[in-house]
Amino acid sequence: MHLDMAEALRRAAAADHGVLATLNAGRGADLVPACFAIDDAWAAIPIDSVKPKGSTALGRIRNLERDPRATLLLEHWDADDWTRLWWVRLSLVRAEAAPEVVARLEAGLRRRYRQYASTSFVELLTFRIEDVAGWSAS
Repeated sequence: MHLDMAEALRRAAAADHGVLATLNAGRGADLVPACFAIDDAWAAIPIDSVKPKGSTALGRIRNLERDPRATLLLEHWDADDWTRLWWVRLSLVRAEAAPEVVARLEAGLRRRYRQYASTSFVELLTFRIEDVAGWSAS
């Protein structure tokens, strides 16, 4: 069943993580798990130094420099009860958000993920939410 925008955004905001897709010029879609925050028509994905990385010069950043479009997929899976399945897809465009929006997104990340409570971000990728689609089994 199709989710209306309000319900899709409610479920998206409540999801604990998602999968970010960006476009790699040579390979096509690059997908990575992502922490995120949503504030009205904005989403943010942090680049942090909390989780181990070989470098913070990440492919997703290079991809977004070439093409600012991205997709964030959020979903709920229940192997035992398929009536509880749902997904939400946010179509995003990387954009610079106003300082007050960035502050709300950062605060949202710190509330959602205890690991971010007292750390600084290497970078905060901000996106305008351009389109929302969603589906639920019930």
